[in-house]
Amino acid sequence: MIRTADRLHTVEEYYFSRKLREVRKLMAQGKPIINMGIGSPDLAPSDAVIASLQESVIEAGAHQYQSYQGLPELRETISRFYLEKFGVNADPASEILPLMGSKEGIMHISLAFLNEGDEVLIPNPGYPTYNAVTKLVGAKPRLYSLSEEEGWFPDLNHLERDDLEKVKLMWVSYPHMPTGATASPEQLAALVAFAQRNDILLVNDNPYSFVLSRNPVSLLSIPGAGSVALELNSLSKTFNMAGWRVGMVLGNARHIEAILKVKSNMDSGMFYGIQKGAIAALNSGAEWFEHLDEIYEARRTLMFEVADLLRCQYDKEAVGMFVWCKLPPDTSDAETFIDDLLHKKDIFIAPGTIFGSNGEGYIRLSLCVKQEKIKEAIGRLKK
Repeated sequence: MIRTADRLHTVEEYYFSRKLREVRKLMAQGKPIINMGIGSPDLAPSDAVIASLQESVIEAGAHQYQSYQGLPELRETISRFYLEKFGVNADPASEILPLMGSKEGIMHISLAFLNEGDEVLIPNPGYPTYNAVTKLVGAKPRLYSLSEEEGWFPDLNHLERDDLEKVKLMWVSYPHMPTGATASPEQLAALVAFAQRNDILLVNDNPYSFVLSRNPVSLLSIPGAGSVALELNSLSKTFNMAGWRVGMVLGNARHIEAILKVKSNMDSGMFYGIQKGAIAALNSGAEWFEHLDEIYEARRTLMFEVADLLRCQYDKEAVGMFVWCKLPPDTSDAETFIDDLLHKKDIFIAPGTIFGSNGEGYIRLSLCVKQEKIKEAIGRLKK
């Protein structure tokens, strides 16, 4: 019998992959499930993005292999975007690498910088892929605690009291997923100083800066960050292009070159038309971001009502496309809570536990749900 690799024993199937099979089965049985669990934008990209893709497919060379580094025009557009939105000046020739989604970048960065046995600081709660990829490459996850009381920011003094000799990389994500917490420039500067003192590569995963966020901040805008930091970003949330798989990583030339070594051995370049669409998206004017926020603001107002009906607490100042909710005091088991809601009210939401043990007692509501569906859910909860 053919045996699978030992590394597969260190990870489980992604929660949403498994849970959505159950949800689809219920739907096939005729259950009117309202899915409030997944952060996949239901809105379309702009007309300019669609037109750019359509027009590009008849251009000469559109269907050939593309550069591993992406089109020069795409890298130049990313550079302008980061300068205009974050005040970050990145060299498009050597400090920017387009990716097929930032999730790809998590694997590429891990393969480029981690050896077997190296330790990785991972937020709890945080994006589950950090933990899974760390295990897949043979490194060791080392969870650091985030709490509501501390504003979902790490206690760096506490971390530094432990032996960090084997720690090579630290994942952060501000605005934070799943809580929507933001970090101030002073907090980001503290992270950079921590990484410098301990010779740790600091990676900020930053896909939510332009969803209900008035003051987008990049880790790379912090003085001195270039020596120890990388930043991942994505077009999935900001431009409704999740299925297009377009992301990017920015950092100093030496770090980007290391990631390129991995990437160039794992794909054959991004489709030309998708790159042209990405360029159009990144050139969007202020009206695009205002329109997006208008839609999500209306949805969030309704979702707050959902949370109120569930007797949950939440932070109205959090950003991003989710509402992170603390369960009522008499309910602590998040997974039991969401299963009851699924089977009694035909509403699916995400339990906080999928993001780590510190997610126990919390749930996450997605804003990727049309207003009429949120209103329908409100009606069910009032019955």
